[in-house]
Amino acid sequence: MIDNRGRAALAVLLILLMVSWSHAQEEASATPEPNATQESSPAVNQMSGTASRRSKLDRPPTAFPPNPYGFFRGNGPAQYSGPNRTVGFYFNWFLLLLVLGAFLLWMNSSRWVDEDSRGLNLGTANWNTAMLFGGVAGFFLSLVLPRFVGLVPMLAAWGVPLGMYIRERNAKVPEARRVMTQAHIRRWTLKKLATIGIHIGSRETIESTMGPPIQFLGKSDGNDRGEAERRSRQVENSKGYLAAKELVYDAINRRTTDVHLEPKEDELSVRIRIDGVMYPADGYDVATGRNILNIFKVLGGMDITERRRPQDGSFRALLEGREIDFRLATQGTRHGEKMSLRILDQSNSVGSLSDLGFRKSLFEQIVGIVDQPHGLFLSCGPTGAGKSTTLYAALREIDAYQRNIITVEDPVEYKMENVNQIEINTRAGQTFANSLRSILRQDPDVVMIGEIRDQETASIACQAANTGHMVFSTIHANDTITALYRMIELGVEPFMVANSVSAILAQRLTRRLCDLCREPYAPNEDLMKRAGLPIDRIEQLYRPRLNGEAGRCRQCGGLGYFGRAGVFELLVITERMRDLIREKAPMSAIKAEARKNGMLTMQEEGLRLVVRGVTSVQELVRVVK
Repeated sequence: MIDNRGRAALAVLLILLMVSWSHAQEEASATPEPNATQESSPAVNQMSGTASRRSKLDRPPTAFPPNPYGFFRGNGPAQYSGPNRTVGFYFNWFLLLLVLGAFLLWMNSSRWVDEDSRGLNLGTANWNTAMLFGGVAGFFLSLVLPRFVGLVPMLAAWGVPLGMYIRERNAKVPEARRVMTQAHIRRWTLKKLATIGIHIGSRETIESTMGPPIQFLGKSDGNDRGEAERRSRQVENSKGYLAAKELVYDAINRRTTDVHLEPKEDELSVRIRIDGVMYPADGYDVATGRNILNIFKVLGGMDITERRRPQDGSFRALLEGREIDFRLATQGTRHGEKMSLRILDQSNSVGSLSDLGFRKSLFEQIVGIVDQPHGLFLSCGPTGAGKSTTLYAALREIDAYQRNIITVEDPVEYKMENVNQIEINTRAGQTFANSLRSILRQDPDVVMIGEIRDQETASIACQAANTGHMVFSTIHANDTITALYRMIELGVEPFMVANSVSAILAQRLTRRLCDLCREPYAPNEDLMKRAGLPIDRIEQLYRPRLNGEAGRCRQCGGLGYFGRAGVFELLVITERMRDLIREKAPMSAIKAEARKNGMLTMQEEGLRLVVRGVTSVQELVRVVK
């Protein structure tokens, strides 16, 4: 099989052949013509005419008549006599330009077949060989056949293998990425016209040609906006740029929070997370997927040559007047580089605690805790449970103009006015603990710590709460009682935990049933017993529609759920609980004291949502174990 090097050698050979023809032309032009035209007098012309008539009488009857124009080499000038007669010219400039244009077109199409077949795993060596021999045969026929006759077999010899490859690759890729179809030719034409300022068609037509109305803004190093603009311009003409815009635009419209680009053996698969659940999306071939990853890495200020070492970055985008942030993280896998995109839509940030859906008594308790002058308020739950969103909403309940609010986050997710937000940088040695020591010297009234991960951060947070600061933070734990003892397990003394912690809020996010396509049903007794619901008091519950009509729902798009609701569990630390913590009482004793004070568990809070038709029993069981 012949690879790219063989094709390049053939190209050099053809160029040398053309150069040799040019040298032959120069030598032929330098050779004096035997019957070169000269200025002749009427007497000389008369003598030549007499000699011609004599030759006709003297020549044998079987001899050819003499050539009146003399010997001529070349491909036929229009004028055969006179001082301007051309001698020895072998090339037709028009045909030569056509052949050179066909040669460049063959080289470009061969390169595309090579790259595209490698990305689709379609037998690159075989198709490279077919394209090479087709091109060689076509150029040979164009050189040996006269004039325009050779162009037809040349185009056929080049176009047949190309057409066969296009037919095979179009059968494998999705319809939107097929080439040489009517839609593809139309998009390509409109795109080329749009690049020179000629826009044809409606707005939808222009968007389908130039991509969705989203503008990428590269990562800026500090306040260097020029670097961000340079990164944005760098990817505009890259392959896969339109596919990257369509991917992000579609994800935002579908309320996606995370996009996972996962390499497989023969494709780059795409999965998106909507309302906390993963759904598959249309994937890409290997070549297109690699281009999309490189575009995101350039925008995020990451090294595109590094595919094994984990990297992280960020960039922004503008869509319909609103700003959207993206967090990138890459990791090398067996089949290549995996990337995850976290989408943070600033317009969807929660405004206040009242928007989170607390029941009235629970809302009043939390507002009272947030308004305290000092203490430690913890939010716990697994990743993606909405802990940071709850803390942001709590900060909005505080007057940021009368109190000094400082946050330490990794990274800063939502921007808040008149709040000093600090983003940690572990590479530069700036950790939660170091930043917390520093900001305590900035006279803060309220401090928010993104997450308590180690003993040092936990100890400093408790000390700050005991010295007159209101501290908000998150910690990974399944419920409130576990979070309380998690602080002790990190190495904080029990008496310090008892004196500093004001309350702990555990939470989960459960999907809301779509209001337009949910349906009522009569639950069976086993399901009611398993969920802990009274059988005789509940006549019906709600679930996603099962008869297929949900697929036509204009709101949820067939998912059956739209949006999420919080399931909460609030533990307020009382004086009796502080004594139990100092005495290192077991978890059961503290839980019994909390239940005595009216605390509802997350399962009990979730059952209230099920009875009201906010969510389904299956969804509650999935979220709250």
